Amino acid sequence: MNFIRTTSASKDFQKLVTELDADLRIRDGEDHTFYAQFNTIVQIKHVVVAYEGELPVGCGAIKEYLPDAMEVKRMYVPPSHRGTGVASGVLTELEKWAREMNYERCVLETGKKQPEAIGLYKKNGYAIIPNYGQYENVENSVCFEKKL
Repeated sequence: MNFIRTTSASKDFQKLVTELDADLRIRDGEDHTFYAQFNTIVQIKHVVVAYEGELPVGCGAIKEYLPDAMEVKRMYVPPSHRGTGVASGVLTELEKWAREMNYERCVLETGKKQPEAIGLYKKNGYAIIPNYGQYENVENSVCFEKKL
């Protein structure tokens, strides 16, 4: 498996995010419009796409949240490749990239209706923190942080 650093201009990233958004539309239900406003991919400079051969099998991105923190965004692995280490590999590459840019931590938000994501972040050393920013009073959100 190869992990390629790119930007949100990547057609493979855009295709995976379209699949992610379709999945989230179902999981989030009535809350989808609220969450969708924070998930635009315009001009994201730090994207990782995982490939198995020529096939894109996962993605994720980071963007600056605070001067010392990157926010993990748009993590997705199609159902056919879940449980194979793709998501952990993408997350590890994003964290490595953040460290290279001298960020001290990564933060992220995921939904309570995404138990696979919650498990992934806990398995990779993320700790639950109080909901931050726009998610502060959102009942269905779970926020995480990992010191790099």
